[in-house]
Amino acid sequence: MCRNIRPLHNFEPPATQDEVTAAALQFVRKVAGTTKPSTANQAAFDRAVAEVAHATRHLLEELVTTAPPKNREVEAAKRRARAEVRYAR
Repeated sequence: MCRNIRPLHNFEPPATQDEVTAAALQFVRKVAGTTKPSTANQAAFDRAVAEVAHATRHLLEELVTTAPPKNREVEAAKRRARAEVRYAR
């Protein structure tokens, strides 16, 4: 999975539309193999991002869990700690 796409399920507060769209954009970029599509492909690229974001929003709304919601700050601290270890020289 692309490192830039973060889990969005089971957070308090829930994932925002901006977070869902950002994850969709990263996914489409990864699949397309480009960060900036050509002018000829821009409409298809934008449509794909919108469709992936739409499907993601529906998925997040329908997922069920019995686990308590995760804290965004705690999860961010864990990511930073893993990054420190990964990139330590």
